[in-house]
Amino acid sequence: MNRTVVPLVFAVALAALVGRAAAQSEVYKCVDEHGSVTFANTGSTKGCTKLNVDPVVIPKYQAPKAANTSTNPNFPKVDSSTQKARDNDRRRILEDELRDKQARLADLKREYNNGEPERRGEERNYQRYLDRVERLKADIARTEGDVASIRTELDKVQ
Repeated sequence: MNRTVVPLVFAVALAALVGRAAAQSEVYKCVDEHGSVTFANTGSTKGCTKLNVDPVVIPKYQAPKAANTSTNPNFPKVDSSTQKARDNDRRRILEDELRDKQARLADLKREYNNGEPERRGEERNYQRYLDRVERLKADIARTEGDVASIRTELDKVQ
């Protein structure tokens, strides 16, 4: 790329970023006797030409207004009996899921046997046994987290 093109692109970009102040003031491109290009706000030296830079207008950001559903007359309403039925269904589903997770947790803890599960026949390699113990420990932690999350959700249901 030409040595004079790169500074020109830089100057135009700089003028665009500065916005109205740079666009309203005068910008001059000056080339000296060695061919070096500089940009200035005065064209008092020999070899300077005035650049026409269009102003860049950046609109002020306005956050979108949140829709207020409580006062919107077109927002769908649910009668209380339908909502109560939905809440009861949700509670039943969460209780079933909690019961399943608690049973799974009990099975995992029984198999884990306080960190000393029984070795299986395919675990002649001791590292396989250790890997299974770590998987059991991770499964127990994950299932305990699931149980806690389900209990939190049950507390939220009316």
